[in-house]
Amino acid sequence: MSESDGMDDVLDGGLRQSLMVASRIAETLARRRQESQRQQEHQDAQAAHEARARLAAERSAAHAALAPVAKDQWWDKAQPSDIAAAHAVAEGWKDHDPAALAASEKIRTEVQRRYGIDTRDVGTDATYLASGIETIAAEQARRAAVAEHRKGMALIAAAQAEELRAKARTLAPEMERHQVPVEYLNNPALSEALHSAHDARTPAAIEAADTAVKERLYLIGKDGINGPTIDQLREETTANFAGAGDRHFEEATFVDAARDWHEAKLLAEGGFTGSQEQPLEQRYERTEAELFARIEAMGRELESRVTGDDNSKRLQDQGRKAETSSGAEYGSAGHHQAFAAALAGTASEERIKGRLAAARSEGTHPSAALVTGKAPAKAQKTNSGAALGAQKSRSGPSR
Repeated sequence: MSESDGMDDVLDGGLRQSLMVASRIAETLARRRQESQRQQEHQDAQAAHEARARLAAERSAAHAALAPVAKDQWWDKAQPSDIAAAHAVAEGWKDHDPAALAASEKIRTEVQRRYGIDTRDVGTDATYLASGIETIAAEQARRAAVAEHRKGMALIAAAQAEELRAKARTLAPEMERHQVPVEYLNNPALSEALHSAHDARTPAAIEAADTAVKERLYLIGKDGINGPTIDQLREETTANFAGAGDRHFEEATFVDAARDWHEAKLLAEGGFTGSQEQPLEQRYERTEAELFARIEAMGRELESRVTGDDNSKRLQDQGRKAETSSGAEYGSAGHHQAFAAALAGTASEERIKGRLAAARSEGTHPSAALVTGKAPAKAQKTNSGAALGAQKSRSGPSR
């Protein structure tokens, strides 16, 4: 046996072993590749399954969100944000789902019909669509409210017209006798006077009622059916009563007193004399004294708020002392000087001047109108009612 044959055997054996090792490594790698491929395929299948499940869930949610769109009841109650949200869902799914496409068409039709907005111009901007619908819905609600208000006013007007017709039928004799238009029955005072004339039975009652009707017709001719406005009363009162101002006309009771005086003044200027039970002169004096009393009371209240309770009490005490000591000389120069001295140190110089101006406009002390059992301070008597009202001046009613 040669030496080369031994070497060949060794080489053959080593080669076979190497090939066997390489074969095992290749088999191992192949198995690993197959396992990795199987795992990837499994993962891909799992991901695809999850994606399909997620897509199905989202599709179901879209169907649920769009289902109400087909119902007219939903549109009647839907808020702008609800419509905008449904529009966004429909736009997102209309290329993939038949139900979403149908819902998109329904939304476009309803929004166009109800709000005049074409959703194709809006796209998928839900915020913009909601804002547009909200603006138009608010305007529609405002118009509906106006229409409802007009409808309500028409019903009220119809009811009032029927009430006037009923009154006119009852008061027809009195209205014909005094030539009263039907619309004048909207004046409560005239309506009351006509009812009194209708119910009057004695000559004295008939005369008094007829006088009241004539007075009311005259006042309506001057001030209209609804009477004077607050601005008119304010202008006239402040021109005739020192101390009267805007603050007085914030109180309904003062406005009523000013209106009563205004009416008495107009009637006096018109030559009316009143009735035996209530002469116009007494009525005028009473309304004048009422205004004076209210102006003085409000002036004291305002001064009390400004100067404080202590100063107000001291001022009232000093004022009462001045009234007691010089009651017979009220309105004289000496009285005004004493009154100014009593006010010194308790109020500003401007306020003292205002109180003195108010005092000079009164011939007798205003508190005389409040004393029980005494008649109110009288205006200067004249022979005609017209002269009674004409005596007014900027400094206040003539005394």
